[in-house]
Amino acid sequence: TKGLSLLPGRVIRFPGVATDGSTYKVPHMGWNQLTFRKPNHPLLTDVEEGHVYFVHSYVVKTDADDVLLATSHYYETVPAVVGRGNIFGTQFHPEKSSNVGMSILRNYGAMVEKGVKARG
Repeated sequence: TKGLSLLPGRVIRFPGVATDGSTYKVPHMGWNQLTFRKPNHPLLTDVEEGHVYFVHSYVVKTDADDVLLATSHYYETVPAVVGRGNIFGTQFHPEKSSNVGMSILRNYGAMVEKGVKARG
């Protein structure tokens, strides 16, 4: 379906087949490392590039690199934290992601309290 079009891209099911022809487990369940694309973003302030917990069968495909705040890797690059303006999303479960996830949630709460509109 079209969705709300708040961020550019589309959501597809993981194919379960890597580019080399090997197969992999779907849904993806486990801990994967975050890689920050925009480490100075207010949502990522004082957050370490640690592991976060994923449980998902779908991945976002977007050509808009400006919305990628952090990525991870599961047989391909996975947009892990996305955002533009006041719209944010995580592909992983921040509430189950120990200190990294709680830091992101804390930053989000602080942004809401301050009424901060993020750049980008």
